[in-house]
Amino acid sequence: MKEKINQTAGRLKQTVRAVGVGIATLTASFFMSAPAYATGVQDSQIVKGTEKLVGDVTTWLMVLAPVVAGLLIIYFCIRRGMADEMDQKKWNNRIVVAVVSCIGAVLGSATLNLILGYYQ
Repeated sequence: MKEKINQTAGRLKQTVRAVGVGIATLTASFFMSAPAYATGVQDSQIVKGTEKLVGDVTTWLMVLAPVVAGLLIIYFCIRRGMADEMDQKKWNNRIVVAVVSCIGAVLGSATLNLILGYYQ
C-alpha cells in the first residue's frame, strides 16, 4: 500500500514538474516575441485586385441567379404539368427550392457587395 502511494506521489511530482517547465517555456517565448506590423496592405495590387474580383463576381451573381432560377422554374413547371399526382409534389418542392435558392444567392451577393463597399 505504501509503495503505491510513493509511486503515485512520484508521478504527481513528474507531472507538476513537466507542467511547470511548459508554463515557463510559454512565458519566456511570450516575453521574447517581437511584435510585427503590416504596413501598406491596402495599397497592394493583390488586395485591390481581390476587391475588384469579389465585386465583379457578386454583381454577376446578382444578375445570373434570377435568370437561372427563372429558367429552372419554367422547366420544373412544365415537368410538373406532365407528372402524375405523386410526382407533382416532388416538382412543387423543387420549385420552392429554386425560389429559395435564388433569394439566398441574391441576398448573399448583395450583402457581400455591401460589406465590400465599406472597404473602398
